[in-house]
Amino acid sequence: METNILLEGGTNELELLEFTVGSNHYGINVAKVREILTYTPVTPVPNAHPFVEGIFMPRDEMITVIDLSKATHYTGETDTAGMLIVTNFNKLHVAFHVHKVLGIHRVSWQSVMKPDATINSNEAGITTGVVKIDGRLIIMLDFEHIVNDISPETGLKVSEVEKFSHGAHNDIPIYIAEDSPLLIKLISDCLKKAGYDNINLSQNGQECWDKIKQLGDKYKENIGNYIKCVITDIEMPMMDGHRLTKLIKSDMWLKDIPVVIFSSLINEQMRAKGQAVGADIQLSKPEIGNLVEEINKLLLK
Repeated sequence: METNILLEGGTNELELLEFTVGSNHYGINVAKVREILTYTPVTPVPNAHPFVEGIFMPRDEMITVIDLSKATHYTGETDTAGMLIVTNFNKLHVAFHVHKVLGIHRVSWQSVMKPDATINSNEAGITTGVVKIDGRLIIMLDFEHIVNDISPETGLKVSEVEKFSHGAHNDIPIYIAEDSPLLIKLISDCLKKAGYDNINLSQNGQECWDKIKQLGDKYKENIGNYIKCVITDIEMPMMDGHRLTKLIKSDMWLKDIPVVIFSSLINEQMRAKGQAVGADIQLSKPEIGNLVEEINKLLLK
């Protein structure tokens, strides 16, 4: 699919693919979309998760198909066979069966509203944001969470962290920007297992930037004593990780703080964007063991 993906990093914008399940409008970051196909019958898999519709093999490549009507608990009927949105994130190719694909919108992360606790309760919710376009509310789904619920071994491999325990490092402040309640808990828990207890959590890049900028203005050339490292996701409401990284690396007092982009979207195009805005390290989210290893290299010199 020709996505005309944004080539410039740090603009705090994304391209959002709008689609429907029944009468509900949803969105996915175009950066996660490999292609869109007309729905073709899939082969059911015995004893599969209820959300898994089956498998199909375009170009001799086996891809799992997830029925989003089941994942979103839609119980109505539809008059269309639908479409398959084939995605690529967390080093996985997964297809999502949707009803209609409506088009692509270029939007600012500032216009993406974070769902409150009534929509996203603790770590169970699959809504990452809501954006209003032409009077329609479009819900951005947490596709990583959906896949992780179906197959937990595709998510963060927490067991990899055990070998990195070095005792307590309470004097090493690490700032994390991550909007997923599930992932922010997993990442912080993993870092704490590895001995990093001084962790400051933010739910989006804007919140993290406000904290960092305030400290930078206060402590200036001594900021390294108060922030040793920033770990950021890419996709977040208000401000994305690329914009956060660009702001840090453009600030005279903050530019030497190491920034680690830890995201499901580390592909060739996104890696180029991360390099352009000055990221020191870029890792894909399943690589939690690699994250801890890289943090150790940065901070335990």
